[in-house]
Order: sequence, then C-alpha cells, then structure tokens
Amino acid sequence: MSATSKVRLNRLFNNGKCLDVAIDHGIANEPDFLIGLEDISGVMRNLITAQPDAIQVNYGQADLLQCVQGKKPALVMRTDVGNAYNAARHREMWAVLHNPDEPILAALQMDAAAVVVNLYLIPDEPGIFRMCVENIGRLRQACDKYAMPLMIEPLVMAPAGQGAAYGSLGDVEKIVPLVRLARELGADIIKADPTDNVEDFHRVVEAARCPTLVRGGGKGELGPVLAKSAAIMAQGASGMVYGRNVYQHDNPSRVVKALMAIIHQGASGPDALEIYQQG
Repeated sequence: MSATSKVRLNRLFNNGKCLDVAIDHGIANEPDFLIGLEDISGVMRNLITAQPDAIQVNYGQADLLQCVQGKKPALVMRTDVGNAYNAARHREMWAVLHNPDEPILAALQMDAAAVVVNLYLIPDEPGIFRMCVENIGRLRQACDKYAMPLMIEPLVMAPAGQGAAYGSLGDVEKIVPLVRLARELGADIIKADPTDNVEDFHRVVEAARCPTLVRGGGKGELGPVLAKSAAIMAQGASGMVYGRNVYQHDNPSRVVKALMAIIHQGASGPDALEIYQQG
C-alpha cells in the first residue's frame, strides 16, 4: 500500500479501529431499508454530531457530509449498485459500478477516505459473482492509480425464499474462503458478516490479513447487538460497519456512543448498554 493510501486510512482508522456508520441503503431499492432514513439530511446531521469514525454513503448523498465545516467523520463511498437485496427473486441478477469508466472519480471529487464494493456469492447465480469480480478489478486498478483504499464486502447469500430478501449467512466455512478471495483480489479493508459462532470470527480476520470490520445486517435488540459486538472485537476485528443497527434504533447518537466505547475503550456489552441508557 502506498504512503498516500495510508494517509487516507489514517483518516478512517483511529489507532487501528473504526466505526463506520452506513446510510447508503437507498441504493438497494428496498423499502424496508429506508425506515429511519426518510429524513436523510437530519440523520446525517445527527451522525456528524455523534462523531463516529466514518459515515458510508453514495455519491448523491455525500454532499450532506462533505459540505459541513469543522471536525467530521471520514467519508466512505459506495461504488456499486445491484438487485441482490430485493425481496423477489429476479430473472436476472446483476451488480454494476456507478461509473465503470472512471469508477472512483466521484470518490476523489468528494474527498473520500475509502471506497466500498460488494462481492456477492448467491446460490445458482454465477453471473452476479462474475460481475462483482470484474467490478473489483476495475476498482483495484483505479485505487492503485489514485492511492484510494479499497473496502470489499464479501457476502455469502442465502437462496431465494429464505426470509424477506436474499439474506446473508454466517457460515464460517463459506465466509472464510470468500474473504480470502476478496483479499486475493486486492482488498485493503474487509467488511464481513459475523460468524454464527462468534468465537469463529478470528478465522475471518486471519483470512483477511488486513483490517476487518464486521457488518451489522438487520436491526436487532440492542443489548444482544452490543454484547455480540464486544465479543467480535475480542476475536480481532478492527471495528464495525453498522447501518440499521444504528439508524433504526430510537436514539442513533447514543448507539454510536455505545459502539465507540466498545471499539475504542474496550467496553463490554453490558457496559456499552449502560452508556446507551445513560445517554
């Protein structure tokens, strides 16, 4: 990794740790994901005040972060869009870059600290997997040219019909090979699902061989979410990329405060819950 890439990573990671709050869910075209994000400007203002390490958005919302003066979280910009999260099984599954010719131009224009892209593994859908690999190849070339860190999100998806959408799976035996592939393709950062058995997550970290952030997924009850988050940090994670487990709770700013305590102060799950409750 170049020295310039490390400069960007230093904006993202505080002493090697990071809480990246994802509010890029509008790109999925799935109404359930937008609950809590109806007032995207208000959500962004509240998150900037809460001061996570980073906020993850798409190009069309990045101005809400980058036009703010003063101290603010780093920008992580999503670069791809697809139909893998929709409730219905599509005749054609696809994932494409916003701008395949200049895939990180928008991120450079908006002064992002990193870009993120998906790597979907969906049963009986080799086409979308190939598209993801091609997307990553284009991004890796552009990231090398302009010293932009690349976050890859390897997702082992469930077959259609299991749940409200193509839900991701926590099977460590499937996650580890896909994470290894993401690293082989040039990931600087991995964003991975938690393993079903939290004590297996160290295997994901070992396969990544780069900073590994755990993905939040759907909203859960806050106490168990915080306890699981602390347990995953103990397995060697570098932090979290949480979206619905922040913005769909009653007080997202206090959730950020609790998660930041876990990530940066080593707080336990119960201690973090107390931080949330105390405000």
